[in-house]
Amino acid sequence: MSTKVKFEIEFPINASPQLLYNYISTPSGLSEWFADNVNSRGELFSFIWDDSEEQAKLISKKSPERIKFKWLENEDDSCYFELRIQVDGITKDVSLIITDFADDDEVEETKMLWDNQISDLKQVLGSA
Repeated sequence: MSTKVKFEIEFPINASPQLLYNYISTPSGLSEWFADNVNSRGELFSFIWDDSEEQAKLISKKSPERIKFKWLENEDDSCYFELRIQVDGITKDVSLIITDFADDDEVEETKMLWDNQISDLKQVLGSA
């Protein structure tokens, strides 16, 4: 079994933290950029892409700052993915910081996937 590597990537986003939080924390927001469709039943979120479906458990959330999920099929309990909104105290610039885990040889590929997803998010927000 390969070890998962934790990584963080930061994306500047031209949107208010409140608006951005809606897009990262609600099924309707997430389905606009992260997956084709997202459903939730309590803490269980179903993410649907084309013909595949993956389920994640909502581990924690704090409005309007961050939300953290754990993929159910991932055996490793220490692995999760988190979307965190950071506002610069001086410039008020907003960034979205992604924390995720990937296999050693898949980190770059996973970062590229996030790049594409966030690019979609920016288009939805009109901040591309």
